Parts: sequence; structure tokens; C-alpha cells
Amino acid sequence: MLKKLFGKKEEAPSEISVYAPINGKLLTLDEVPDPVFSQKMMGDGIAIEPTDGKVVSPIDGEVVQVFPTKHAIGLKAKNGAEILIHIGLETVSMEGKGFETHVSEGSEVKVGDPLVTFDLALVGEKAKSIITPVILTNGDDLGSISKKTLQTTTAGKDVVMDIPTKS
Repeated sequence: MLKKLFGKKEEAPSEISVYAPINGKLLTLDEVPDPVFSQKMMGDGIAIEPTDGKVVSPIDGEVVQVFPTKHAIGLKAKNGAEILIHIGLETVSMEGKGFETHVSEGSEVKVGDPLVTFDLALVGEKAKSIITPVILTNGDDLGSISKKTLQTTTAGKDVVMDIPTKS
């Protein structure tokens, strides 16, 4: 409250850690069977082959976009990093069936807060793949991503990437 009164802004961190947003097997983007992600057209990052249908926030920040079809969420971290979580591949055609969002645009989130739950079996049946890319969409504005090499991820517990600001 005092910071607001006296106009002191919170210092943006010089680096943030991105936690796994979902339980599963950690993959490189090269392993994603979609050129938009595997060729990093949207940005660099990682992918996870989920073992359940619970997506949590991988960062402390703000929800900047909830896609109307509920298959993807955009977040902004305190250092300006913009993260896209895209649940499955070609899931936009499911038109939101099997997805439930737990946040809205403008929501403040902390690591581990629920974002979306989805029917993993239904996505597996209807979509091209259940693989879920986690992409830094504004990488040109930030430093080089440091990716972790884990076999499996625990949502909200395991760090999968560190993203520094540009020096």
C-alpha cells in the first residue's frame, strides 16, 4: 500500500524461472509434430507431453489472453516475458469442448495457480496431438533462454526454463 501511495514501482526481476505448467514428459520443440512450433515460428521454448489434464501457471504474472476456444493461454511475467501455453496441437477445432478455464484476462497469477483443466482422453481423440508447447513469444525483447533437461515434469514444482532480461 505504501508503495502505491509514494509511487515507488516494484523492481522487475532480471531473470525469471518458468515452471512446468503441466505434469508429463519434457520434450524439445524439435519433437513437436507441428512446424509452427518445431521451427520456432512463434518463439522458442519447450513442450510437454501431459499425463493429466491440469494446467497451472508456470510464472508469477498476469493473464493477458484466454483464447475463446480455451485451448491456449497467454501470460506476462514481471520481467516482461510473454509465455504462451498451447494445450495440444490443432485443438482450436475442438471449439472449447473438453476445456474449462479457471482464470480470465487481467487475472494476477502465482506459480501453481490453476489455469485450465481439460479432458486429456478427449484431446487425445480429437486433436492432432496432446503435446503442449510452452513458448516465449517475445524472445527478441529478452535474453537467451536457458532450458532444463528433465525427463519428467511436475506442474508448479520443476523449473523448465530460465529467462533473463536483455543486458
